[in-house]
Amino acid sequence: MATVAFIGLGNMGGPMAKNLVGAGHSVTVFDLVPEAWADLESAGASVADSAAASVTGVDYVITMLPAGKHVRATYLGENNDGLLSLLDGSTTVLDCSTIDAETARDVGLAAKAMGIGFMDSPVSGGVAAAAAGTLAFMCGGDAETFEQARLILADMGKNIFHAGPAGAGQVAKGCNNMLLAIHMIGTSEALEMGARHGLDPAVLSEIMLASSGRNWSLEVYNPYPGVMETAPASNGYKPGFMVDLMVKDLGLAMAIAAGAGFDNPMGQLARDLYDEHQKDGNGARDFSSILEKLQAE
Repeated sequence: MATVAFIGLGNMGGPMAKNLVGAGHSVTVFDLVPEAWADLESAGASVADSAAASVTGVDYVITMLPAGKHVRATYLGENNDGLLSLLDGSTTVLDCSTIDAETARDVGLAAKAMGIGFMDSPVSGGVAAAAAGTLAFMCGGDAETFEQARLILADMGKNIFHAGPAGAGQVAKGCNNMLLAIHMIGTSEALEMGARHGLDPAVLSEIMLASSGRNWSLEVYNPYPGVMETAPASNGYKPGFMVDLMVKDLGLAMAIAAGAGFDNPMGQLARDLYDEHQKDGNGARDFSSILEKLQAE
C-alpha cells in the first residue's frame, strides 16, 4: 500500500480520496474548506493543516483543483517555492484537475527538471463514477511515470489511458468533453423533434439506441425527463455535471483548437449554446438541461 497526499476535496476529489482510503492506502488530505475534511477524516484519512504539510514523505501527491492558476500556484509557487520544491524523485505527482494544456506542460517540464515524475491526469465520468471508483483517466507524461501512476489510479478508476507527453491528458479531455457537449445537444434536438411530432421520447430513444444514432448521452444519460429514472433529467436536472463545468471545459477546448490553428465549428456552436444557457441562470443545473433551452426556441 502507498502513502498519498490528496489536495482538493470537492465534489470529485472527496470521493476519489475516499476510494483510496477504502483500498487501504495511507491518505493525508488537505482542502482550503475545513468542512471538506470531516467526511474523509471519519473514513480514516489523516488531515494536514496545509498543502505543504500533507506531502512530507509520501509516495504520491494527487491534486484535484478548480483551474490552471490554482495548479500553477500550488506546484510552482511565486518564486519556485511551490510543492515541487518540497519533493524529490521518490514521489510521483498526479494532477487530476481539468485545466489548460499549457499549464500542465509547464508544471510537467518544471517537475522533469527536478527529477520528479509528473502526469496531468484529468478524469471523465462525473461525480457518480468518482464515488463508484469507475472514472476514466487520461494521462500525459512519460511512460515510466505512467506505470507508477497506473498503480494508484486503478483504485479510483477502471479505464486508464496514456495519451502522450505532459499536457496530452488535458488535450484528450478537451476533445472528449467537446464531443460530449455536441452529442448531448444533438440527442436533445432529436428527442424534442420527435416529441413535437407526437412520438414518445422513450420509444424514440429505443429506436435510436438500436440504430446508427446511438451515443452515450442517449444510452447512459438520457436528457428527456421520465425516460431514464436514474438520469438527472428525471430528477429536476440535479447534477451530475453542471452547466458551469461544461462551459469551463468548452472554453478549454476552444483554446486547444486555437492552439492548433483548427477551426471547430460544431465545438464553437456547442460553446455558444451552453454559454447562453449558463447566462440564463442554469449554471448550477446538470448539463443535460440544455434540452430546456432547445424546447424554448
